Order: sequence, then C-alpha cells, then structure tokens
Amino acid sequence: MSTVSLTLDEIFDLAKKTLLANGCDDETASILSDLIRNAERDGSLSHGLFRLPAYVSGLKSGKINGKGKPEIKKISSSVIKVQGNNCLAPVVLNKGLPELTKAAKENGVAVLAINNSHHMAAMWPETEKLAEDGLVAFACTSYKPAVAPAGATKPLFGTNPISFAWPRPGKTPVVYDMATASMAMGEVQVAKREGHKVPLGTGLTKDGKETTDPGDIADGGVLLPFGGYKGSAIAMMVELMAGALVGDNFSFETAAKDNNDGGPPSGGEFILAISPEKTSGTNWQKHADEFFEKMKSFEGVRLPGERRHKNRLDKGPRNINKDLVNKIKSLT
Repeated sequence: MSTVSLTLDEIFDLAKKTLLANGCDDETASILSDLIRNAERDGSLSHGLFRLPAYVSGLKSGKINGKGKPEIKKISSSVIKVQGNNCLAPVVLNKGLPELTKAAKENGVAVLAINNSHHMAAMWPETEKLAEDGLVAFACTSYKPAVAPAGATKPLFGTNPISFAWPRPGKTPVVYDMATASMAMGEVQVAKREGHKVPLGTGLTKDGKETTDPGDIADGGVLLPFGGYKGSAIAMMVELMAGALVGDNFSFETAAKDNNDGGPPSGGEFILAISPEKTSGTNWQKHADEFFEKMKSFEGVRLPGERRHKNRLDKGPRNINKDLVNKIKSLT
C-alpha cells in the first residue's frame, strides 16, 4: 500500500477544504474536520479521512444539510431533545452535549435524545467528552441493515455501535466504542481496500456462506453479531433505544427512506449521562481506581481506550493511503 505523510494540521486542512467546497458552512466544516483529524491522530482509521468521500456524497445529493442548525428542546429537567434538521451528528452533538452535561450534574441523571441527524463518525468523542466533564456516559446509534440477527443470513440490524466512558479526574477516561457487529463495517471496508483477510465468523457471503474475504461481506454479503445470540440481543437493544425510545427510525425503516447515495443516513442517537458524585458520593473515584489497578495487574490486560490515548501522544505526521488522499483532492 502506497502512503503519503500528512501532519495533523494538514489532515484538518484537507478535510475542511473538501467540506467547504461541497456545501458546508465554516462551523460545520471546522467541527467535522476536527473530528476527522482526531480520529487519524488516535489511530481510528476507519473513522478518519476514510469517511470523507461518503460525507461529500451526502452533501452533494442534498440529503445532508451542511449549513443547518440543530434545535434544542428541554422536555423536562433531565430529558433533552435535539432535532438535527439533517445536520451531521458532530454538529448536533456540539449543541446538545453542553445541555446534557448541565442537566446531569444538576439532576444526577439526564438523557439526550437526538433525531434526524447523520452519524458516521466514531462514538467515543461524545462519551469521552462527557467523562472529561466528570460524568459516566453511554451512547448508541443505529444505521442501515448490515447485520443478521443470530440464526439468520439476511440483515436486519445496523452495525449499531455502543460507547461507554468512565471519568478518571486527573487521568484519561476509560472509554470503549464498539460495533455490536463482529466488526465495524468501516473496518471491513478498510480491510477490503488494503487486501487483508478478516477472521472467520465476521460475516457471510450473499449466499449465506462463511467467508474471510471482506469484499464478499461488504459487497452484498452480511455481517454477523459479535458473540452470537448475546451480541444479537444487544444489537436489538440499540435498535430500540436509538429508534423507538428517541422517536426515530429502526435500521430497516432508515434504509427504506434513504437515497442510497453512499452518505450516512438520517437517524437517531441515545445518550445517557450520570453523575457519580450524585449516585455514589465522594469515594467513587478511589474505589473505581482500585478496581482498574486490580484489572491491570493481570498480565496482558490494558484498559479500554489506552491504546488510542497512547497514539494521541504522538503529535507527528500520519501515513495516509495515497489513493484515498488523491480521491479526496479530486472532490474539491
């Protein structure tokens, strides 16, 4: 694979130039470019520049409003609703998270229900931000069908990622962000691009056969849930929480309404924030740190998010797929 070296600032500038050229205002372009740069910085390659052509597809078709403004409505002291108005999810989150943080700190628990936004980014940015503000956080969203329920060979669920973050004042939070599929579709697509195999059990061909070829999965095949019936049940939970619970679509309904331009579809997101100071008292941090140290005492164990946070310390340039960079440059 041929690569080019780009600094983090060059990654930001390339993303912002591309987004501005394709219908975003400065605020939207800056928010999304910062997210893309941070994904590349942290080693989340399937959610960095790799996603930019899909964002452009959605902008060009008019499905995504690159100049839209989300609307916030406070349903109660602990329930906040954000109408995304076809904005990209990072823009919606930029408006909604401060309100969620304030409500959770005041009430102990608060919920952010998001409708009609386009989410194709990693989910750790929202939960990690809440954890940095001292809150325990959980988030989930659905997508278009790509994952077969356990026992089936046809898709019903989205990859339906979930993210959880635990605050550690003075330290980096413990954060995980994972698809409830055996592998995120973005990782399957990256494996296809780079000619890698995927583990057996990742997905099936269009004929329902097991395969290690990511192309057979990405092009008409289907992903499998992680952990069989257990992962399937969690994927179902995400459908309900990011769909019916927030008043938005299930994955199969999203697919029926999407224009299939390759960009992220419109959908919902559910975010829960909890103040440990309200629910536990003053000893929660010490108690949790004792648990984390016990966990790390086992040989070979690292805390979720540690590898990403370690990557973050490297401020140097990143090696980016050359074909991808050329494709992005052609979009301007």
